[in-house]
Amino acid sequence: MKQVLFEEDGAFRVGTILAEAGTSLQVEAAHGKRSKVKAASVLLHFDGQPLAAFMSVAQKLAEDLDAQFLWEVSGGEEFGFDALAREYYGRAPSPQEATAVALTLHANPIHFYKRGKGRYQAAPEQNLKAALAGVDKRRKQQEQVDTWAAELASGRVPEALGPKVDALLFKPDKTSLEWRALDQAAHAAGLAPPKVLAAAGALAGPEDYFLRRFAFEHFPRGLGFADFGPLEEPGGLPEAEAVTAFSIDDEETTEIDDAFSVRRSPAGALVVGIHIAAPALLFGRGHALEATARERLSTVYFPGGKITMLPDAAVEQATLAQGRRMPAASLYLALDPASLAVTGTESRLEWLTIADNLRLADLDARMSDEAVAAGRIEGPHGEDLLLLWRLARSLKAVRGAGEEKADRLDYTFRVVAGRVAIVPRRRGSPVDTLVSELMIVLNSTWGKLLASRGYDAIYRNQKGGKTRMEVVPAEHEWLGVSHYAWASSPLRRYTDLVNQRQLAAMLRSAEPAYTRDELAAAARDFETAYEAYADHQRALERYWCLKYLQQEGIAEAGAAIVRDDLARVDGLPLVVRAIGLPTAPPGERVRIAFGEIDLWEAHVLARYAGK
Repeated sequence: MKQVLFEEDGAFRVGTILAEAGTSLQVEAAHGKRSKVKAASVLLHFDGQPLAAFMSVAQKLAEDLDAQFLWEVSGGEEFGFDALAREYYGRAPSPQEATAVALTLHANPIHFYKRGKGRYQAAPEQNLKAALAGVDKRRKQQEQVDTWAAELASGRVPEALGPKVDALLFKPDKTSLEWRALDQAAHAAGLAPPKVLAAAGALAGPEDYFLRRFAFEHFPRGLGFADFGPLEEPGGLPEAEAVTAFSIDDEETTEIDDAFSVRRSPAGALVVGIHIAAPALLFGRGHALEATARERLSTVYFPGGKITMLPDAAVEQATLAQGRRMPAASLYLALDPASLAVTGTESRLEWLTIADNLRLADLDARMSDEAVAAGRIEGPHGEDLLLLWRLARSLKAVRGAGEEKADRLDYTFRVVAGRVAIVPRRRGSPVDTLVSELMIVLNSTWGKLLASRGYDAIYRNQKGGKTRMEVVPAEHEWLGVSHYAWASSPLRRYTDLVNQRQLAAMLRSAEPAYTRDELAAAARDFETAYEAYADHQRALERYWCLKYLQQEGIAEAGAAIVRDDLARVDGLPLVVRAIGLPTAPPGERVRIAFGEIDLWEAHVLARYAGK
């Protein structure tokens, strides 16, 4: 039977010819598979050979051939593999010997260039030297990759990888040796690259990974601050008159932006002060801190930490801390003592001494619904707090806002030494109402004032459920105000700092600090950054919720259906996708069972466990 060596899909195969038809053959392999082969693909005809072992014998013979020697004796002209085999063996080669030479030529493309069916040409010496140098370089590189991968597998971070961990995780150059080593170690261990690096000590855990990913994208120059130089004490500010100011904040708050005061005159006049920290009076537009704030745009909050817009040392010189005399921008509301209706307003830049920093945990207890209903709040500033709450209720009614749902909760995350506590807090408490309404009246009053005086500002407009940061003022439908310019948190938000500079310029009858184009650009950038920062906060909150389930060993919990297969877990700001959740209206009460938790992916397996 006639037999052939042919090339198919870049590989050499042998078979027995069953039939020939023009330019094609029907060939049967040793294992019985039949295929159609083009005559142009046939390299060698022979017969009488046992095909089952043919290729293994040829491969064994090829292992003894030296490609370098074949290159040396092949000359510079084009040749056929069978001719070289005849010259090499000094006789007519056996089919297996000829095939061994073909295999060697085919396997060494840097020595031999393929020129056609079974035909080759030796590479020029200069080209060969360059190619061999490349091979040697790649060999050494792979040895380095293997060494680094082995170090990672043993739980150590190679010295060369240490400074590049963030880039390897979040923007890897997949041609680099460092990435190849990490990828090789990850495949060998069956783990994702972050987990390999965590096992080697380069990451503290998933939360470290999330923070570094966020910082890599949004803080490319790092989370630290450059030296910013001294701040200047503002000149020409009057002292606040007969003001006893106090702030209301969490215990952990360091950026105390706002404070309040109540002034009663013997004649019965009643004036409420809303006082805002004034960093814009401590450094100008040309100061390094202005560029820092413009770049960061906002403080980033997340469970277990925060990234401040301004350095701690700068915040310390502007925050409304207890016992400090600080520059402030103040809005005074003259009130009708009987109805608490606002009869007039005055805006001032002034020196303000802070009497107290009141804390929410204490005020939630002192300003309970029962206490305000009874008309008596015990403890420091109790009478003033009660009046401010009544004013807030009046302001809320004037703008037509409805009551908060009593079952709506906010959550405070406290992370200490890797353990998390998640504390629910009812939204719309008396102290919440007090603070939020006074901030709304301040932002809307100053927004309207800036517009009326022809000073551009950044407004937070809302229409049809969509909120936008814009330079042209418009209604905020949800709040029910005609102008709303954030100005109450200049230590935390760049928009507020910008608006404060515009307000200060207006009160001093000076030129605006910013052009409209500058404000519009800042508004666009702020909106983008603010949403990204909020996404990071939500991601970390979800992570710590799952960590809490794991930490407390919670295998099952009550939940409320949100929609479709989504349910909100009781006592946590956590929504999960639950397998088997029945079709039911939103709010339907169910039980959810929890399975495997993957903290790196912030994912938990959950299933319906009954009503």
